[in-house]
Amino acid sequence: MNNLINLAKHIPTPETTLTVAYTPIRLSMPGRQPLELRLTAPANGDKLPIVLLSHGYGPSNYIPSKDGYAPLVQFWAERGFVVIQPTHASSRVGGLPSDSTGTPFFWRERVEEMKAILDQLPEIERQAPAVAGRMDHARIGAVGHSFGGHTVGLLLGAQVDGENFSDPRISAGVLLTTPGRGGKDMTPESADRFPFFDVDFSTLTTRNLVVCGDMDNPHFTTRGPEWHADAFHDAPGARAMLMMHGVGHGLGGIAALDAKETETEAPDVLEATRRLTLAWLQTALNADEGAWARARLILEGEAAPLATVTEKPL
Repeated sequence: MNNLINLAKHIPTPETTLTVAYTPIRLSMPGRQPLELRLTAPANGDKLPIVLLSHGYGPSNYIPSKDGYAPLVQFWAERGFVVIQPTHASSRVGGLPSDSTGTPFFWRERVEEMKAILDQLPEIERQAPAVAGRMDHARIGAVGHSFGGHTVGLLLGAQVDGENFSDPRISAGVLLTTPGRGGKDMTPESADRFPFFDVDFSTLTTRNLVVCGDMDNPHFTTRGPEWHADAFHDAPGARAMLMMHGVGHGLGGIAALDAKETETEAPDVLEATRRLTLAWLQTALNADEGAWARARLILEGEAAPLATVTEKPL
């Protein structure tokens, strides 16, 4: 394992910097309790790109919130990104009454929560004075894990029943183990329970990276791990796909190595996942144009045992 971690560390990253964090930041939303956020950012620097991170729904024994995904969030923030995390309405600590419209999944509300963050960036800066005037509102990316990938996919242009949820303020995204095609591609029980997974990825044109685990065998479908790659195959904006080796839905521990959502602890693949997603975000958000190319070169060489990368021609 140590040898594999050393392989992952061949993938280059910037030097770490000190960070600051604010929680909870509270944003008003019409007709409901405030939306709570966590913000983690470099303590210094200007014109910092912004990443919104949408958490998953989580298994029954795990409650996702704004405080999860520290292995990714801290890694990205230490290397130049402002990371903003909401506690979505679908979380059992989200605070919405159980008889609210859309319960329990609140898939529409989740999209609106992400847009509320973009609408209220000045208010976020007011509540997080250490980053006031230092965030670049023109460079915004979105990352979603699992159900969060569904949320981010809609923001990037995917549609449900022809309805457009996209937000042009988001210029790039990362879809981590995102649900695949719905309807007939799911088991009948899952198709009935999750009709909103019947997504049209053909309208998803915003630049994005799809990340899957080759041992992620979802119970929603009989198609196996390949189901999570549907966005890559169907979406014009999906430029690249990473298939991480030897891990399932938690990608080796992105929610945290000790989180109940992590079915396989794989520090080696986790290290590769966070370095590769960082490199993608650096290039996609114009923080370092060559970061993704350098990371891919290492992945095709020394770090090849950790993941396979597939790219579409431009």
